[in-house]
Amino acid sequence: MMEGDIWLWVAFAVLVVGLLVLDLGVLHREARAIGVGEALWLSLGYIVLALLFAGGVYWFLGRQAGVEFLTGYFIEKSLSIDNIFVFVLIFSNFGVPAAYQHRVLFWGVLGALALRAVLVFAGVQLLHAFAWMTLVFGAFLIITGIRMLFAAEGEPDLQNNTVLKLLRRRLPVTEDYEGTHFLVRRNGALYVTPLFLVLVMVEFTDLVFAVDSIPAILAITQDPFIVYTSNVMAILGLRAHYFALAGIVKRFVYLKYALSLILVLVGVKMTVNHLYGGKIIPTEAALLATAILIIGAIGLSLLRTRGLKPEDEVKMPTGWVPGSRSQADGKRRARPTPERASQSS
Repeated sequence: MMEGDIWLWVAFAVLVVGLLVLDLGVLHREARAIGVGEALWLSLGYIVLALLFAGGVYWFLGRQAGVEFLTGYFIEKSLSIDNIFVFVLIFSNFGVPAAYQHRVLFWGVLGALALRAVLVFAGVQLLHAFAWMTLVFGAFLIITGIRMLFAAEGEPDLQNNTVLKLLRRRLPVTEDYEGTHFLVRRNGALYVTPLFLVLVMVEFTDLVFAVDSIPAILAITQDPFIVYTSNVMAILGLRAHYFALAGIVKRFVYLKYALSLILVLVGVKMTVNHLYGGKIIPTEAALLATAILIIGAIGLSLLRTRGLKPEDEVKMPTGWVPGSRSQADGKRRARPTPERASQSS
């Protein structure tokens, strides 16, 4: 297994810190709404930067490392669109002003960088210590993909989200937003704002989704440098992608099915390669399949929803939100049984 030299880790850390400082300290010092045009340029910039980084990986670590980075990056970038679906739902449910959304996502990304570092190195160590964990990860990806497939049309019930209900029971929450503050002090007591609840939901969502995406990249490579850098380069552009796609992401009606199939395919690749002792399914095949599924799903989605008028706008994104049941499940649970109905009468 290839190991990134210490200077590569240091150089990457300097790059990430520099990008974060540039983002929050220079480009978005003041809380403001991010326009689609600006977001598109930022998204393009992050994608170009990732491709340049892939070129550096190819140059310094070899062709195989370059292909593995690109595959891991593209898989993580594709799966991160699922995060955008959930962010749209969360921000809409809480009525988060557009000017505050970037600040939430910025701190969400910082938390994601730390959480994923822990998960990446824990996953790598597990695979090194226990070879059979490859089968566990492969089965987990297949089951998760199938679960996502069946949940693709579900409408999550955020009002009864388990995490939010727990936070509201344990913490005093202000009735309204207090600018971009997560915490405020009133009459000597510390309160959390609704923006803090939103941040917790964003962090919790990323943690749960990382449990899916990191095994998917570990199916491509077990080099911690490649796994972590491909994850981070995809995450860094997530905020820009959100503001670029939030307005049209509801039109991606087939994308969740493609993301589900990607997890299943990667899980199958991981399992087959382990059972038959080699690269029976090469990394290049996984990269090609991922590209075909994502591009095809987006193309078909836009084709199906073309010509929609504002009054015909498709409904809010559907799918699974961590901690939330689908509204249909909630209604079934709330519906009285004949026995209960007779008792109440």
